Amino acid sequence: MTENDLLLKIEGLEKIIQEKNADASRYQDELKQTKQELIDYTKPELTPQQLEAIECAVEQAVNEFDFNDTENYEIDYSLDYDGRVQCEAHEFINDSELCSMIVNRVCKLFKESKCTEDDK
Repeated sequence: MTENDLLLKIEGLEKIIQEKNADASRYQDELKQTKQELIDYTKPELTPQQLEAIECAVEQAVNEFDFNDTENYEIDYSLDYDGRVQCEAHEFINDSELCSMIVNRVCKLFKESKCTEDDK
């Protein structure tokens, strides 16, 4: 084989690899989409009215939570160069109570079905 033959062969092999990678990428995308369809297939269906009720329940729970209560935050104070106290960092630490309020509101919208032995 000559140098030109080898260069042509390399070029051809690189093209084949690119095409196969493109095919593999398409199959990966299709696999990902099919897995998502399977996940979506097992989800319970809700009517638009039920979805709106859930949205309202979450909104009410969040609106009832007292974000102004300073006990819900952890605040780190420091002194600046002028000797003034400043907030160095603050963190919302009462997220479990907020989540609990939201879950309770949403759970009130549904009745729980009994689990059979097959469902466990």
